[in-house]
This record gives sequence, C-alpha cells and structure tokens, in this order.
Amino acid sequence: MAARSKARKRALQILFEADQRGAKPTEVLADWARLATTDERQPPVSEFTRRLVEGYVERAERIDELLAQYTVGWPLDRMPVVDRNILRLCAFELIWEDETPDAVVLDEAVQLAREFSTEESPTFVNGLLGRLKDLKPTLRR
Repeated sequence: MAARSKARKRALQILFEADQRGAKPTEVLADWARLATTDERQPPVSEFTRRLVEGYVERAERIDELLAQYTVGWPLDRMPVVDRNILRLCAFELIWEDETPDAVVLDEAVQLAREFSTEESPTFVNGLLGRLKDLKPTLRR
C-alpha cells in the first residue's frame, strides 16, 4: 500500500476514534503520535496524516455545512460513522489540498468505503464527493 494511502487510512481512523469518543481529533492525533514514540508496534504518524487531520479540524464547520447541504436525505448524525468521517476527510483533501488530483481523492475515498463500510457506501461516497468536485471552484471560502 502506498504511503499516502496508509496516511489517509490512519487519518480516517483518527477521525473515527475522535467521533466515537466525542473527543477532539487533534487530541486523538496527539495520543497516536505519543503512542508511536513509546510502542514500537504502533507506526509513526506521518506528516501527511497530520496535515489531513489538522486540515479537517481547521475547516470542520465548513465541511460539515457542505456535507449537510449536498446530502439529500442523510443528515450527518444519521450517516454511518465511517461514511461521515470518510466524507469529512476526503472533502477536505478534495477542496483544499491542491497537490492531490481530484480523481485520486475520489478513488481513495471509494476504497476506504469498500474496506470499512457498508455495501452501499462506495456509491454514496463517490456520488457526494463527485458533486463537491464539480462545485469545487465555488466552495472554498
């Protein structure tokens, strides 16, 4: 698995854990980084993972607003937790991380949904992120 794919997976795990615990993602990120220094079985937190988590946190309100606006019939609090966090992570990367091609972000999001969520999730994630991709020039603020 490529380094960036691993970093995205770790970022998703951090966001998921924070969501489940009701903790701040930056606190969970710090816990993971601290654990990596004391437990050799715990892989280090890469700079890209850190950038994804911190980038989401910086724009969390806007990202959740966009997801709520463009998700028809699925309020954020009713979405599967995994899907919600894949969408949060990948919406940040899609809209604000210009160095990653949009097609790569969408493909990675679908792969995460296939690996960690329901049978319907890849289609749902791809559809919503595809809509955000089309609207990307108007969504940054």
